[in-house]
Amino acid sequence: MSLILVRPHILPLLCLVAVFIPTTGSTGEEALSWENICRTDVCRATGHDGVMEARISPDGAHVAAVLETPDKQGIYLLSHDTENLSKWVTGTSPRWFADGERIVYVGDSDLWVVDVDSQNPVRLTNDGNDVRAPKPSPDGHRIAFYSTRSGHQDIWLVNTNDSGKPKQLTRESMTVEEARLGHAWSPDGKKIAYFSNKADYWDDDLWLVDVESGNERKLSGTVMGRAAPAWSPDGRRIAVFATAKDEFWYGDLSDLYVIDAASGDERRIEMQVHAMAMNQPQWSRDGSELFFPNHLRGELDLWRVPASGGVATQVSNMGGLIHGFDATEGAGEFIFIRSTPTRGREVDRLPKAGGRTDQLTAVSTDWQGVKAPDVISYRSLGGHYIQAFLFTPPDFSPATKYPALVQVHGGGTNSYYNGLNLVEQRLAHQGYVVLAINYRGGSGFGQAFQDMAVHHWADDQAHDAAAAANFIREQPWSSGKVGIYGYSYGGIMSLAAVTRAPEAFDAAVPMAGIYDWADAYKSADRLGRLFTSEGHGGPPEDRPEVYARSNSVTRIAQVETPILLMHGEADARAPFNQFEMAVDALQRQDKVFESHSYPGEPHRFRSPQNRVDLYSRLEDWMDRWLK
Repeated sequence: MSLILVRPHILPLLCLVAVFIPTTGSTGEEALSWENICRTDVCRATGHDGVMEARISPDGAHVAAVLETPDKQGIYLLSHDTENLSKWVTGTSPRWFADGERIVYVGDSDLWVVDVDSQNPVRLTNDGNDVRAPKPSPDGHRIAFYSTRSGHQDIWLVNTNDSGKPKQLTRESMTVEEARLGHAWSPDGKKIAYFSNKADYWDDDLWLVDVESGNERKLSGTVMGRAAPAWSPDGRRIAVFATAKDEFWYGDLSDLYVIDAASGDERRIEMQVHAMAMNQPQWSRDGSELFFPNHLRGELDLWRVPASGGVATQVSNMGGLIHGFDATEGAGEFIFIRSTPTRGREVDRLPKAGGRTDQLTAVSTDWQGVKAPDVISYRSLGGHYIQAFLFTPPDFSPATKYPALVQVHGGGTNSYYNGLNLVEQRLAHQGYVVLAINYRGGSGFGQAFQDMAVHHWADDQAHDAAAAANFIREQPWSSGKVGIYGYSYGGIMSLAAVTRAPEAFDAAVPMAGIYDWADAYKSADRLGRLFTSEGHGGPPEDRPEVYARSNSVTRIAQVETPILLMHGEADARAPFNQFEMAVDALQRQDKVFESHSYPGEPHRFRSPQNRVDLYSRLEDWMDRWLK
């Protein structure tokens, strides 16, 4: 852990004094303290506790839901008929067998099977190796799962009759650190479709492996797949979320492709919207329709399109943020894990016929004083209007003066979603007006909006953040003091803004960012390098002028803003040396700053205590400079 203070005449960072903070309000709702927000492993900018995973049985009779709340952890069984939600087993990643009578799941890094009417599971593996994404074969005799025991993300098989050791099926299918891609059994159980980069380091191709022989065959040629593939009911086609290799690789904007399982012929489904890659596309029973999530202006809903292409139409009208979805066999009924600006992650249900959604669970924490943000737009560089979510303090009055914060979201090509955003809610409760912005390059506003940031990362985007600060200062409630903060790409944006618009902000807290993309390209993991290359149009040696444009370290001399820089020391997505480079540059330029790093923490922090410390330091830094 390092703490570097420059210009010792500035006040030291406020100590984290142990004080009594009530865990619940007088109404039984939880108080918005960092300790409460970050008490579990699901402390993030959106979502938080509640239902982490949900799978509906093929016949729709039951839902297996993974709960993570202060008083409920594990897999719970929800009955369609009785609406009863009861603790089933301890574990994660449930997947139903085709008969709907049992699930396979992950517990203690092993695979287990349990019947609907039982709480006595059968252990299938017991070897101490990791297991991920188990899926039963159509006949229920075998389980396919991912494991890195081979030194790669490979698919393994284990029998469900508890005999024999797991058998490796694929060879070097993906790098160890990438657990973002899925696999799918063919309807006849003879093949498994999966994504692999073994033909080309930069490609996520669709492959098929024969279950009996182990023979593998690359099926796709021109697309970059994501999420998990989905076989058509007749086994002749495979639907995938993907982008063409000769197009920009977006984070949350995908096309739907249908690939012939025999020939590999690829067909993009022509429609007027794009999909968001999540779980897997869902086929109708007769194979004539596909269902997929679509992202529009910070909110997600379910859409439908003919499998042959045509006009896509919206199925659900829920709003908020979908974290995952599933369907019964033939897509007769859908379930969603969804949060809203005032509600945590719960399971909602919608029949294929349409209508209103039903909320099936009520397990997430109720938070004291949360209220939905106002959705606004403000004018930015080039005359473009940028969407923003405006969080205001309790009893907000335009006649009162407030300090303000600009939140810049992570992901870059992702978006700020209108789910439950407790970080911003907490800061608003502390007397700040918070403006969370969807700067150019993010999803949910069409491909042309995303293309505005291609080859201009951290540059024009930084001026969208500066324009937000200017907009705030023009409001009657503004005290004139404005800070900026963000994590991951939000950390990138925070430092980019104060190096390109030195007078825009009075305080900045960049967290877990990349500040010299050319250097990060050398040491980031594969996904980080792929993301970097796509955004800059190639590697640093081929695009030096583009990498110079996105570089914030070389612009440190222009900084006038007090900066608190924080980073995890085991970060491989935004390599830790990015933090060290920025700290060194700030020191050499004699800037006002502090820095703090967290030993052993990867890009997504694991320790709740460290997350409490991170956000407490953020709040204290803003208090020091803005209040």
